[in-house]
Amino acid sequence: MPAVKVENLEKDYGKVKALKGISFEINEGEIFGLIGPNGAGKSTTLKILSTLLAPTGGRAEIFGHDVVKEAPRIRELISYLPEEAGAYKNLTGREYLEFMAKLYAKNERDATKMIKLGVKLSGLRDRLDDKVSTYSKGMTRKLLLARALMVKPKLAILDEPASGLDIINAYTIRKTIREFARNEGVTFLLSSHNMLEVEFLCHRVALIDSGRIIDIGTPRELKERYDAENLEEVFMRAVGAGGGHYE
Repeated sequence: MPAVKVENLEKDYGKVKALKGISFEINEGEIFGLIGPNGAGKSTTLKILSTLLAPTGGRAEIFGHDVVKEAPRIRELISYLPEEAGAYKNLTGREYLEFMAKLYAKNERDATKMIKLGVKLSGLRDRLDDKVSTYSKGMTRKLLLARALMVKPKLAILDEPASGLDIINAYTIRKTIREFARNEGVTFLLSSHNMLEVEFLCHRVALIDSGRIIDIGTPRELKERYDAENLEEVFMRAVGAGGGHYE
């Protein structure tokens, strides 16, 4: 059974068709990237899988559970990090992790474990005891990623996890994702318009443009298929060719 199964998923915003019948599957333990330009349908897809939006048509399952019919169960299995997420600025980083752990943990022992893991994942060290209002964007993003992963979800859904960050912070976040997938067996679905970044992070990627999946494969497969040096070239050639195998 795949971790995620999406079949002919559609989403309309009035007359605008954000998703035009996309389909893909994600294997358990995989880091899967959904890449494409802004407005391609990436965030809409992630919000549907996170139960925040209802699809107009088609269906999606996460570990065999329907995202519409079994939304409460889905929320127990996933952790979602939106692109524009924020933390409570009047709390310290440590207080924020403690607050979130109390919301998710079933008991005090589990909360303590979550906090310990969150502290480690954040990499903020002494700055954890400073207020979030004093954090840079990169520090805040690392805190939010730690919050998303410390609950050890079966599926982590990350929307543009390293968007707008400098090289050091973006590298740290990519490293955290890779290590967590390898060590904890967590499945990842992430979106990005940074195709070069995704190329180094993801096991497989789906190219999405104007609400359609153009092609799917490993970075190596896609580069060989389109005789390209990187995923940016792959995307431009795939779009220029009018789409690929999954349209």
